[in-house]
Order: sequence, then structure tokens, then C-alpha cells
Amino acid sequence: MNSIRQIIIGVWALCMALPLSAQTHADKGMKPEDRRVDMQRATFEPSVKVGKVLLGTDSIQYVELNNIYVYPTPTFKNERQRAKYNRLVYNIKKVLPIAKECRAIILETYDYLETLPNKEARDRHMKRVEQSIKEEYTPRMKKLTYQQGKLLIKLIYRECNSSSYNLIQAFFGQARAGVYQAFAWLFGASLRKEYDPNGVDRLTERIVRQIESGQL
Repeated sequence: MNSIRQIIIGVWALCMALPLSAQTHADKGMKPEDRRVDMQRATFEPSVKVGKVLLGTDSIQYVELNNIYVYPTPTFKNERQRAKYNRLVYNIKKVLPIAKECRAIILETYDYLETLPNKEARDRHMKRVEQSIKEEYTPRMKKLTYQQGKLLIKLIYRECNSSSYNLIQAFFGQARAGVYQAFAWLFGASLRKEYDPNGVDRLTERIVRQIESGQL
């Protein structure tokens, strides 16, 4: 379990590269990894948008809802398969909010780094980030299991359309990314792992979509 915590430390380093004001949304309420997973209630509230459009001289009100996904009811050969599916749903409900948090912070981080005057200033800032990451986020990662950590790496790829390796490389450089990748490889993981929603990760994608839409 310690291995996966160290593997995703590099990813979480990206989440520290923000001014304090940009992190307030993550500081309010309970952290995702501390929330109790409720298998009977939706993780995300369905979105509802109400607006008006002008049609000729008439003003027509409309309601726009989020996507609703319809899939065949999953079938299982035995209780072991059912338990495996339920565990995957549980783990996705646990770490998907963290992946979305990471995506938002990465986007804000990029914008923040663009405001710094030169490469030297950016390097100094990122060095401070990496120094503080162990103290700040290691306790958070300790609350995730090995499987949840590996799943988080994949879902970050889904949210950011880029592997954890590429994200670390972009912010910290190729050498640092190589160190984290080598450590991950020793424990059977890979920061270069891609997310394949139409292949090996098809079931994960199905569950993610249903969770995002408020169906699970």
C-alpha cells in the first residue's frame, strides 16, 4: 500500500502549485477521501439549467438536463463477480471526485504559472511545491487503498486527457517524471498508463458516466 501512495505523490504535487486563494474550494467541507461512500445515493447531483430563448416575439423557457445513460442491467455469473463489480463502483465513487479536483487545480496551476515573470521564478515556485507535497498530501494518500490509487491514476488521465507521467514532466521536467515512473514500475504500476474507454476500461467508463450524471 505504501508503494501506490508514493506513486501518486508526483501527481498530487501538481495540486500544490496554486496560490492559496485558488485552493479554497478544496478546503471547504470534508475532503473526498474522507467522505463515506454511499452506494445507495448519487455521488454527484444532476445538473439542471433553466433558460429562455426568443422565438419570434415570444420568450420560451426551457430546461436543460445532464446526459442520462441507458445500459443493460449488469448480470453476474456468481456472487464473486457481483462483489467485484460493486467494489469497482465503490472505488470510482471514492476517487472520481479527487480526479476532478486534480483536473481543476491543474488548469488553475497552468494559468498561475503563466503570471510568473520568468523560468527562474517558475522553477523556484515548483521547487517549493515539491518540497511541501509530502507533508501536505501523503496523509491524504494514506487513506486510499492500492487499487484506489491505481484507479486514481487512470481517472486523472481521463479528466486531463494526459497521463500522469506527461503531467509531471510538463510541470517538473523529464528527469523528475522518470524518477516517479521508475518507482511506479518497481511496484507493477505505470504513470504512462493510458485510459481506454472503449477497450479495457469500458466498464469503468460506463460507471463513471453514470456517476457523473447522478445515476449512481
